[in-house]
Amino acid sequence: MGKSRVVLSIKPEFVERILDGTKRFEFRRTIFKEPVRSVVVYSTMPVGQVVADFDVKQIHQLPVHDLWTMTKDYAGISEERFLDYFKGKEFGYAIEIRTVNRYQEPLSLSLDFGVGPPQAFVYVEG
Repeated sequence: MGKSRVVLSIKPEFVERILDGTKRFEFRRTIFKEPVRSVVVYSTMPVGQVVADFDVKQIHQLPVHDLWTMTKDYAGISEERFLDYFKGKEFGYAIEIRTVNRYQEPLSLSLDFGVGPPQAFVYVEG
């Protein structure tokens, strides 16, 4: 069985929206090759720490316009920013967030997970 957990690098402003529940979808231009059940949230600089994880409810692959229509109420970003992110892409991916677990103490990506900050994502052991 493959690894079912990945680390995603997410900008601090979006991490906050995931934690407060206003962002229930994390958007990606490319998606995992293996099934993923949970996501470790690495908040990029200036935070630079692992602050939470979440269970994946579902991963949606849709034409960009349809993806926005489906996710806009809980996208956590403006339509303009969404369209800019997916510029040049016919399809996009939305990772639907089930349950979020905010860590009481942030973790170190290198010390606790043995990896560096991923450009897109990196698989880690459960």
